Formats: sequence, C-alpha cells, structure tokens
Amino acid sequence: MDRPTALVPVRHISLGGHGPEDVVPDPRGRVLTGVADGRILRVDGLGDPSARVEEVARIDGRPLGLELLPDGDLLVCDAEGALLRVGLAGGGRVDVLADSAAGERLRFCSNVVALPDGTVYFTVSSRVHPLHDWMGDLVEHTGTGRLLRLAPGDDEPEVLLDGLQFANGLAVSADGTFLIVAETGARRLTRYRLTGPAAGRAEPLVENLPGFPDNLWRGGPEGPVWVALAGPRVPPLDLLHRAGPAVRHRAARLALRAPYRPSGTIGVLAVDDTGRTVHHLTRRRSGFRMVTSVCAAAGRLVLGSLREPGIAVCAAPGAE
Repeated sequence: MDRPTALVPVRHISLGGHGPEDVVPDPRGRVLTGVADGRILRVDGLGDPSARVEEVARIDGRPLGLELLPDGDLLVCDAEGALLRVGLAGGGRVDVLADSAAGERLRFCSNVVALPDGTVYFTVSSRVHPLHDWMGDLVEHTGTGRLLRLAPGDDEPEVLLDGLQFANGLAVSADGTFLIVAETGARRLTRYRLTGPAAGRAEPLVENLPGFPDNLWRGGPEGPVWVALAGPRVPPLDLLHRAGPAVRHRAARLALRAPYRPSGTIGVLAVDDTGRTVHHLTRRRSGFRMVTSVCAAAGRLVLGSLREPGIAVCAAPGAE
C-alpha cells in the first residue's frame, strides 16, 4: 500500500500500573500484559464500558515480551536477565528457563516465541545497555543484540545470531520455515531461516521502515504480522549511526542525561511473509505515546506502551 491510513482510537484502559510493554490475547479475547512492578495482568471486556483488570501472576523482575503457550502457561522475558515460564493458574508459579547464554548472564531479555515442537526462540536487545538505558543503545548503535534458541530439555540457550541492532520483536512465518526478527536500531525486519538449504542464514525482509520496530505479533497463519512502531524515523540519528564508535559513545552518554519525550506521532504496520505492507496505520498528536506492542483481540487493535499507565484500544482496519 502507498499511503498510511488513520489509526482510530476507541478508548484507553487504565491498569493501575505503569508500562504495559507487550500485549497478547488469549483464546477468549482477553489481553495479557506485564507492568513495571512485576505484575502480569489480564484485561477482560475490551468492548465494555468498564473493562475488568485482574492480576494473574507476579515476577520479581520487569516483564517485557510475552508468549501464551497452548497449555495456558505464559513465557515472560524478564528485562532484568531471564526467560521465565509463568503458570497463570494455581498461584502463578514462576520457573526460570534461562538466565545465561554463551557463558554470560542475560542482560536485556526482550521478546519470545514458541514453536509447536516446544523450541523457544528469544531475543536479547543489548549486551551493553540495560532496559533503563535503552536510548543509549539506540544512539550508540552497539550492534550487540542476539537471537537465541532454547530446545526442549536444554539447560542453556544457543546463540543463533549475534551483532543485531537492538534485537526486539519475534514472529514465526505462516509455514514455520523462518523467523522474523525486529532490529529496532536498524529500522529493519530480518528473516532467519529455520529450514531448507539456507537454514541458519539471516537476510533483510523489510528495510527502511518508517519508524522503529518493537514487538511483533501474529494471530495465526492466515493473518499478517503486526509491527509496533515505537517512534517515527529520526533523520539525525541515521546520520549519527554513520559516525565512528567514539562519537556514538559520547552521543549516547549525552542522550542518557536528557529527558526523553516520546513523539506524538504513533503507528503500527502489518506485513505479510514476503515483506509487503498490508496495513500502515498512523495517528498524529496522539495522547497515547511510544507504542511498543500491538495485537488484535475482540475485533479491535490493542496497543501497549513502555511509558503509558494503560493500554489503548483502537478500531481494526476496515472497522472505522
């Protein structure tokens, strides 16, 4: 498609917590998310005048990416250094699946997907900067993101890709033959081949995105991959990334001292497995900012944000 269309807000739902970074639906049309104080929340009644928000589990760290498993358990990326499996029934049991890779502690576990055979793939955004310094990594352009695989029965994940520019969201192709990895710092979606003669190779799927891709979500093999754009393109940052490492390092130190003000322009994309854009929805002067996740639930689009105190519910394409 050539031109973006309007992202139409329906309502905001306050969560009584800050920073619902990822949002995922369950089979009943409810939405799961995690907030900064470690609570995992379930939101029911997206279309009702008064939605119901329920705490279903709690972790000691900071939940980011989520993946709901067929048995009802939830995979949770803890930004403070672990991949977790959380039981949503019976008291919210929390098991650590991985907290290190290649001999070092995980610093910034970001997003996760699970395949039908039980293999789990997840990203580490940076090996240099923790979550609270995410802006420093985007400015410094460290290229220390990773894609990891944890096979059933393994104690430690395998590093599949290194040198990614702020590795973030993950999705699986409709036929299960490749992964799509969001590289936030490169404004790029990368394809990682899982099968065939090119298995283990990575290549660009979509480049020069109109913003910084964050979490990815796919509702099923027949649907597109939804891409949250955490902010619009920043041309001066493109120029800075061409400078040397010392210049970028100094710029990152300065950026971390300055207060961050999210753009009032927000957007989401939907792409197919060839990289073609199916939907591009944007809104200027939005009161809901820094969209870090998007999913479809109960006939609506639901947006999450690292900074907001709630989620946003928007009209789905064609439902305006």
